[in-house]
Amino acid sequence: MTEQAAPMRRRIKSFVLRTGRMTDGQKRAYDINFTSLGLKRANGPVNFAEVFDRQAPTVLEIGFGMGDSLAEMAIQAPELNFIGIEVHTPGVGRLMYLAEQAGLKNLRAYCDDAVEVLAHCIPDNSLSRIQVYFPDPWHKARHQKRRLIQAEFVQVLRSKLAVGGVLHLATDWENYAEHMMEVMSAAEGYQNDAGPEQYSPKPAFRPNTKFEKRGERLGHGVWDLLFSKIS
Repeated sequence: MTEQAAPMRRRIKSFVLRTGRMTDGQKRAYDINFTSLGLKRANGPVNFAEVFDRQAPTVLEIGFGMGDSLAEMAIQAPELNFIGIEVHTPGVGRLMYLAEQAGLKNLRAYCDDAVEVLAHCIPDNSLSRIQVYFPDPWHKARHQKRRLIQAEFVQVLRSKLAVGGVLHLATDWENYAEHMMEVMSAAEGYQNDAGPEQYSPKPAFRPNTKFEKRGERLGHGVWDLLFSKIS
């Protein structure tokens, strides 16, 4: 019998929905390409083999922002399928533009809330990697309950990973990195790839974002955590 993660109690949202306008280029790319590259929660559980017209390991990114690093990963790893989830439409429009420019066939995206997509669309035990890069740190103490990486949520993510699949987290807020490490070190069914309580070196497959490069110039650190599903 397939192990099922307990449904998440909803809901303190980890994001504030900003109604930023898409540029003309983003809107054009969205209108032209979302029909072929977009996925919709209303369509229910997704069959990766049908969507990508092939069998290949599938990587899911939650909160891809403006999409530059996700598009770059899809370009650099054509042997993998990539699915992104982003709630902000300008970011999805930008990703559609980048995918169109690069002629990407191994990339799809949801413009939706990741928690809902995970609950209704992503099959259990199906993903080779889940990546959550630079989520909102909600740095004020009174807001930290809004942080995406919480004990309950990482168990939902574990249910979607295949055994041996990896949850990859990255943040440039030291306090959030410590919080992530505390949550993941206590999480059932995961093993830290770098060893107990250790952060991982930045893997070669994760591109540097413009935001990250700017932070590095200012002396900000970046912390990567890679945890494999062992059960």
